[in-house]
Formats: sequence, structure tokens, C-alpha cells
Amino acid sequence: MNFALILFILVVVSGIAWLADRFYFAPQRRADGIERMPLWLEYTAGFFPVICAVFVLRSFIAEPFKIPSGSMIPTLQIGDFILVNKFTYGIRLPVINKKVIDLGTPKRGDVVVFRYPRDESIDYIKRIVAIPGDTVEYQGKRLTVNGQPLQYSGGEPYLDPENMRY
Repeated sequence: MNFALILFILVVVSGIAWLADRFYFAPQRRADGIERMPLWLEYTAGFFPVICAVFVLRSFIAEPFKIPSGSMIPTLQIGDFILVNKFTYGIRLPVINKKVIDLGTPKRGDVVVFRYPRDESIDYIKRIVAIPGDTVEYQGKRLTVNGQPLQYSGGEPYLDPENMRY
């Protein structure tokens, strides 16, 4: 079960509790002269705005990810955290991951996060080297796109540890 589904279930359950309190339990308490709501209802309904805000932020605005491997070195190190803009390429419905509004397409050089097709519990963080229609070839540790070898300069000057300022 993924985190988006868990958040969605929590939003629904706490939202139902909040609505039940607002329109059923609260008027009943006022009529009976009771000021305090039951503890279970106070916690369940009280967490609704927080859980709803987290769900909306993570599903539609931005989501944090931790870099799990060294495949993005030198720009992204193992253990680095990145904040992913969730609407760069379009708006998707959470949990079912269906695109409802298309806002753009990935370009060469973009860093993207996607789920591994064989195991959707694994998030992959990779850089795009080619776009649809490009011809990609990898032989002898050389990457070519459309017949042109990609040059790796060993990192940019700002990534050289001697030039970094802390």
C-alpha cells in the first residue's frame, strides 16, 4: 500500500468524523448542554485539516524524495533530499495516477522521479538523456544520442570540492 493511498484513507475517515461532528454531534451536544466532545472524536476530527493539507501538498504541489543510490553522482549524492514539483508536466489524480491536465513534456537534462514498472513500490530518480524520437546507443561505456556522443566533462567547476564554499 503506498503512502498516497494511506493519506487518502486518513483524509476520508477524518473528514467523515469532522462532518459528523459538525452537522450531527455538535448540535446534539449543544442541545444537551455538553461543551466537550468525546476524545476519540476530538482527535479524529481535529486531525482532518492537517491530514488534508498534507495530502493536497504531497499530491499536487511538491513531494520530498531521498536519493537512494549513486547513479546521479556528482550532482546528487546518496542521502540527499530533493523536493519534486508535482505539476511540472501536468496535474495527476492521486492514488490512481491518472493525468487530468497536461502542462508540458520532459526535456533532455530534466531530473525525473518515476515508479519502477516491475515493482511500483520503488521510486527511481534519473536524468533524461533522450526524448521520444531520439536514437540512443550505449556501447563500450559511450552514450550516443542521434549519432552524437554525449561528452562528460567530469563535473562542472561549481561541483569541484575544492571550489565549494561551506
